Amino acid sequence: MINAIRRAYALEWTGIHGVGHWARVLENGVRLASLTGARLQVVRLFAVFHDSRRVKEGHDPGHGRSGADFAAALRGELFQMSDEDFELLRIACTDHTLGKRVGIRPDPNYLCTEPAKDRAMILWAYQRSTTKAMPELVKEWEAWSHKSA
Repeated sequence: MINAIRRAYALEWTGIHGVGHWARVLENGVRLASLTGARLQVVRLFAVFHDSRRVKEGHDPGHGRSGADFAAALRGELFQMSDEDFELLRIACTDHTLGKRVGIRPDPNYLCTEPAKDRAMILWAYQRSTTKAMPELVKEWEAWSHKSA
């Protein structure tokens, strides 16, 4: 699935909204899911699809909906998911573009769950974002990509 996403990705693979960002979103989501009970498959797929159809690094309205449509096209072929969970994924991808708070330190007043509002959680995620931390998972994705190239 990562290979299919990479082949269709229009921007630089290691750019601002590329693979490193997806992996940080995944790690953030998994950490929060362990505290909130969020559905891990939805979290994992959101991480890789939410920005997968961007065509610009800056303002790019509609890229979330395009990511959801891309996920729909790959569903059944590269991953399986219940209708209920896919609807959550579709909403998450589509609606993540509605916010106008990119590039700032997250304000807990705009976050939805108590674990996400935790100052230590915010600091951890924010520091990783601003330093462009490259999660170990990216190395795995790179290895998979090279094996099937």
